Order: sequence, then structure tokens, then C-alpha cells
Amino acid sequence: MTSTVELPLWLVLAGGFLCAWFLASRLLLPGVRWFFRQRINKLMATLNQRLHLKIPPIAMTKREVLIDRLVYDPKVLRELTHYCETTGMPPEIALREVQRYAREIIPAFNAYLYFRLGNGVARAIVNMLYRVRLGHADSRALRQLTQNASVVFVMNHRSNIDYILVAYLASKRVALSYAVGEWARVWPIQQIIRSLGAYFVRRGSGNELYRRVLERYVQMAIEGGSVQAIFPEGGLTRDGLLRPPRIGLLDYMLRSFDPAGERDIVFVPIGINYDRVLEDRTLLAEDFARAERRSGLAAVRNTLRFLGSQSWLRLRGRWYRFGYACANFGTPLSLKAYLARAGWNPLTLDREARGRRVTELAADLMGAVGHVVPVLPVSLVARVFIDAADASCSEDDIRNRALELQRRYEALGAHVYVPRSDPDYSVLVGLRMLTLRKLVLESGGRYRANPAELSLLRYYANAIAHLTEPARLPEPSP
Repeated sequence: MTSTVELPLWLVLAGGFLCAWFLASRLLLPGVRWFFRQRINKLMATLNQRLHLKIPPIAMTKREVLIDRLVYDPKVLRELTHYCETTGMPPEIALREVQRYAREIIPAFNAYLYFRLGNGVARAIVNMLYRVRLGHADSRALRQLTQNASVVFVMNHRSNIDYILVAYLASKRVALSYAVGEWARVWPIQQIIRSLGAYFVRRGSGNELYRRVLERYVQMAIEGGSVQAIFPEGGLTRDGLLRPPRIGLLDYMLRSFDPAGERDIVFVPIGINYDRVLEDRTLLAEDFARAERRSGLAAVRNTLRFLGSQSWLRLRGRWYRFGYACANFGTPLSLKAYLARAGWNPLTLDREARGRRVTELAADLMGAVGHVVPVLPVSLVARVFIDAADASCSEDDIRNRALELQRRYEALGAHVYVPRSDPDYSVLVGLRMLTLRKLVLESGGRYRANPAELSLLRYYANAIAHLTEPARLPEPSP
């Protein structure tokens, strides 16, 4: 009883670590979790008093609960049974696949990260890069949106900055949930994006089981009132023109939509434009089709390379912001009202007939988006030089032609953003941006398009080419 017992140092350290871990897991960690849960609940209550569209319960539900709900959803289980019968895959293996898909898709929304950290970072990034402007907005119609409607923001896709720009501009009204491509599935981008409420989509996947799981999640999000943000084009525009819409996510939303039900779906068209798109040269590269399918690590490397070059310019005092970034919010479109006018019900149509109708809806939505794409200084002046690609123009020629184009676009109902409400200044801003990037060359007070950069110049002119083109102006006199 009185003899000394010697223990190895490693055993003492291991025992001390286990004791500390036990005390932390039973006493400290629950207290920490309770503290942060209280903070988040208080934040949610404050946000729901401020936001026009409150954060829905589905966004506040624990991720594990949503995963279980999706995996064991009756529709998903029926599809799983059918998949096993047609492929011969054992049910337990198919169930593991469904669980993997559910974990891949479902976000882990964190209100604190979204509104406290995410909004601050978004504001810092977009205002560092651009002069950000909210152009036109149908404020009266937007204020009439109610909690009984599932809101879907529908927008054109010009840059990966679109996600940040629209989330920042809409942050006082809603919390958005984006559908994000596989490019972002790399650490730590994946974790950050998921915590901000986004969900991942495998574009072009031919796996029927995956598509049914994704379809059911989209329907659960719509039924739960989650505010969605989608790009019907399915990817970034490569030439500046609006791309034909894809119907995948829209079709998923409509398959279980009941026009006679309590909840409506309201689409809000958003038009986006930039004086400079960060990825413009990459998008125009001939091998972009391959570049688009590169890994997320390649995207991170390209981003870091770009940030490094811009930081070097800033240190040398030669860095300027990239002009204006502008978004217009159009008039909301009620799906119930649209179906009543068009005279069809998605629940009564077979797959082929519904596909045709959804394609028509997608085209109408893209038409509404295109109508509210803002006409910015660079796009306007680029159009002048594309119309007179071989001509040499004086500054007065450029101003007169640009102002004439502006008047014609305004007459067509387009939304032209005029900085400082000064048309002359707007033209000078666009000309300066193009000259600094050497898309336009100046010599002896006369300007002409750089023949080596015509494709990039056309890219910016194409941003507004869909706005029912004004008649081509006569070329200026030499």
C-alpha cells in the first residue's frame, strides 16, 4: 500500500489528454455550442425583422436532418427501387450512393457567416474591383412579394463575380441559395460556399439516380420557401451574347408544382453587365471548352495568379478599378399567372409535352432577363467601334455616335446607365477603359479599333446585342 508506483511519461500524458477530452466534450463543448446557438438564434430574429423575405425554416434546419429527409423521401425511395430493378445494383449499395449524392448537394447554411462575414467580404470585393450600381428596379412589385411565394432570381451569367454581386445587392432583402457548378468543389471553397447556402450541381450528369435526388432537393427547397438564384444559360457566356437557356432546374421546379396550391413560384429577372469581365480573355480562348471542365484547383490557381498580378499593379500605383458593375431587377413573374395565361398545367402533361412548355417558359424568362441587362459605357462605346471597325474616329465622332446609339436604345425601352447623369462623361469613361486596355488605339487625337483585339471588343458589344439592335449608323467621315 505504501510502495511507489511508477508510470511511463507517455501513459500519463495520454491519460491526461483523455481526461481533458472527456471534460471538454461533456462540459465545455456543450456550453460553447449553446452560446453560439443563442447568438445565431438572436441574429436570425433580428434578420427576420429587417429582411423583406424572412429566412425560411428549411434554411435553419440542421443539415443532417435535411439529408435524412431527402434520402428517405418516398419519391427518392421509389426511384431507388426502380434504379435497382433496371441496373441490378444491390439496394444497400444504391442507398449509399443516394446518401453520397444528398451530402454532396445539400447546403449547410450558416446565417452568421452569410450576413456577418459573407456580406462584408462581398461588399469589400465588389467595391474594390468595381463601381457598383443598382440600376433599374421595379421596387413596387418587389415589395409586394409575400412569404407564400417561393422566389427564384433568374439572371444572365457573365462572370463568376455574378454570385457575389447579386448576393451583395440583394442582401437587404433576402438570403440567396445558388446552384453552383462542380468547379467550386475544392477545399476550402466548397465548405465556404456550402455554408453560405449554395448547393452543388453536376452539369450534364447522365446518372438518373443522381438527377432524381437533385430534382427532389430542388422541389423540397421550393416547397420550403428557400429563395433560389439560377442561371438558365447553364454556364458563362463565351462570346458576350446571351446563351440559349437550359431547362433542367426549371423543369425540376415545375414537375410537382400545383397551380391550385397555396404556394406560388415567382421569378425575378435580373440583368447583369460589367465594364470589364475578369475572365474575358479566358472565355474567348479557343480551348475554353476544355478549360471549363478543369478541376477546381485549376480555377483556384488562375484566380491567385490574377490576384497576384493585380496586387503588383496596385503596389506600383498603376492599378485602377474595372469600371462599372451594374444589375437591374425586373418585374416579378408569377408562375400561377403565367400558367393561367398560357393555359397549361405541369401536373397533367407527359414528359415530352411538359418539356416543350418549360422550354417556352425558359425562353420567356431569358427574354425578360435580356430586357433588363444594363447598357454600360464600355458596351456602348465598343458597339461604336465594332460598327466602324476600319474607321479612324475623332473624339467628337465617337461621342456623337455613342449618344445617338444611347437615344435609340432608350427609345427601345432598354435601361441605359449614365454615370453622374452626364452622357458626355459616360462616353469618355467607356473610351478611357477601352484605351487603357489597348482595345482601342489612339494616335494624333484619332481613335480606331485594335485589329488584334476585335474579338474582345466584339465580346463587350455583344453584351447589349440582344436589345433589338438599333439600325447601323453610317461610318464617320475620315
